Amino acid sequence: MTNLWETFVNFRHIIWGDTLTTLYMTFTTVGLAYVIGLPLGVLLVCLGKGGLFPHKPIHAILAFVVNTIRSIPFLILMVALMGFARFVVGIGIGPTAALVPLVIAAAPFIARMVETAINEVDAGVIDAARSMGATNMQIICKVMVPESVPSLIRGFSITTIMILNFSAMTGAIAAGGLGDMAIRYGHMRGNTDVIIVIVIAIVIIVTIVQFLFNTLAKKIDKRII
Repeated sequence: MTNLWETFVNFRHIIWGDTLTTLYMTFTTVGLAYVIGLPLGVLLVCLGKGGLFPHKPIHAILAFVVNTIRSIPFLILMVALMGFARFVVGIGIGPTAALVPLVIAAAPFIARMVETAINEVDAGVIDAARSMGATNMQIICKVMVPESVPSLIRGFSITTIMILNFSAMTGAIAAGGLGDMAIRYGHMRGNTDVIIVIVIAIVIIVTIVQFLFNTLAKKIDKRII
């Protein structure tokens, strides 16, 4: 324990800087991935069987793309997209370049999360809105998405933790962050204490994220008395 404390003190400035880099990659990815994943998840529901505007061929194509990307291990996806990341952001390494594979990996996962959350909405509420003359867009924006918010928030915490773990893998392409520090100062130098300290830091971040979003979901969930 003494060695771990000494390691933390010696590397505290690097740990702090890399923690901020990790948080930058994580929450920027979450924001961008939800911009893609939320409407994609809504489309999967609406185009599916029993949806607001079912269309089997288009739904099959979207589902295939989502499932294919989700099935690719992130490490392989990250390496495969280095050239594309360089094209998009002008550089193939660093935290900003890492956003490209992170967003592409996270968006399909979020789409399935959104699909699941919306499918949990009581069908009677949707039918009631339709019987009152609500348009499809009104049902989506005022019924389906708002009613699924508690589940979406819980999914948000799961997604954030997943992306946090993925961001640690980006150290393999010199993206910076805690994963990069674990490789450079821990693995390459044979310093196990550095790796343990970084793992502890990540566990603390995960615990805080999980607690905050679970608490928020409980407060706004009308089903919990």
